[in-house]
Amino acid sequence: MSFAPNALIRPTTSIAAAIELHYVCGMLRSTRCLTLLTTFALFACSEAAPPPAAPEPPPTAEAPAPEPPPETTAEPEPAGPPRPEAVAVDIPEDIQKLLAAEDRDPKDRELDAGRHPGELLAFFEIAPGMKVAELGAGTGYTAELLARRVGKKGKVFAQNPKFVLEKFAEAPWSERLKKPVMKPVVRVDREFDDPLPKEAKNLDAVFLVLFYHDTYWMEIDRAKMNAAIFKALKPGGVFAVVDHSAAAGPGSKDVKTLHRIEEDLVKQEIEAAGFQLESEGQFLRNPKDTLDWNDAPSASADKRGTSDRFVLKFKKPAG
Repeated sequence: MSFAPNALIRPTTSIAAAIELHYVCGMLRSTRCLTLLTTFALFACSEAAPPPAAPEPPPTAEAPAPEPPPETTAEPEPAGPPRPEAVAVDIPEDIQKLLAAEDRDPKDRELDAGRHPGELLAFFEIAPGMKVAELGAGTGYTAELLARRVGKKGKVFAQNPKFVLEKFAEAPWSERLKKPVMKPVVRVDREFDDPLPKEAKNLDAVFLVLFYHDTYWMEIDRAKMNAAIFKALKPGGVFAVVDHSAAAGPGSKDVKTLHRIEEDLVKQEIEAAGFQLESEGQFLRNPKDTLDWNDAPSASADKRGTSDRFVLKFKKPAG
């Protein structure tokens, strides 16, 4: 029987093939065949089954997507050219005590943070015994401060026009006047274009606080009003004006919609009456004010007391 040894050397794991090879070698009974059989057996045994596949790793939970950063709303840029920063005024100790008086109305105290009354009295150098006036006194916040400052030997003429009294001031103003501290106050119910009685003369100061802009939409004859103030002051007397700033350019356009007025316009009108601008206070400045919101007390809400305000000290010439 013919035999081709090389044909038997091929990898196989078949048991049948091993038996067949053993049978063939038994017939041949040759040493070479036995060696070949042994080699085949070792080769077949060494062919192990492939290792089991590694288990697949459990699915990894996807990491949550990072939360987007919170949206930030950029603060609107203030309108117009840069405006001055606020500059505080030193408040004398006696004025500080005045503000701390226990009989002050809590509602007045709440306004102090935005109105800076101590700096107002200090900047305009109001002292005990002075004779002063306030136009547009409203419900009396500033009038009471003036009364406390000038004391029993001083006097405060506090003026309100009919419109203001009927609109909102009559009841609270009348109630305030009952307070003992208001004894130096003379109630004056007159219109703005003729604001003071004849006995109001040789005054040390006249105040118009946050009201000059209203004289526009109320159609007041401001030239006549300013002339009357000039006449009532003593030589060297002070016209104290505080009001809400408007953007440069509109002039009086915002006096009713936003209750603001352009500072330069106020200066021009008052200087035209013969006054000289002596100095400007910066303690009510807010250069971040965008000048585009209504700062009336009924409309300003939590912004009340944060508007940019100009403080002007005019003097009646001494000569």
